[in-house]
Amino acid sequence: LIVVDSATALYRTDYSGRGELSERQMQLAQFLRQLTRLAEEFGVAVFITNQVVANPDGMSFAKDSTKPIGGNIIAHASTTRLRLRKGRGENRICTVFDSPTLPEADASFAVGPQGICDAQD
Repeated sequence: LIVVDSATALYRTDYSGRGELSERQMQLAQFLRQLTRLAEEFGVAVFITNQVVANPDGMSFAKDSTKPIGGNIIAHASTTRLRLRKGRGENRICTVFDSPTLPEADASFAVGPQGICDAQD
């Protein structure tokens, strides 16, 4: 298992502004291709976390007014995409929103002192 926490964070700090957008996306695409090669060559899963930002195009009353950073580069490099969001209290909601093999669905869970557990009512 390869875990990359916040895949776009370094690219956001190293490249700023729209003038460097093309170079940033190219470097990010190369990084994601390397991860894909590692996954295929060694038969391992790759789990990437990413950041989201407010979507200025989204309506303020929309269900989810955020969008992932990285644009289509991240979307095309991913097989299954999940969205995690906070629920009530310690509950969290995981939504499958893009997958070739899984239907869109929600799963609730909680984060407690012992780690991940069933969602609390």
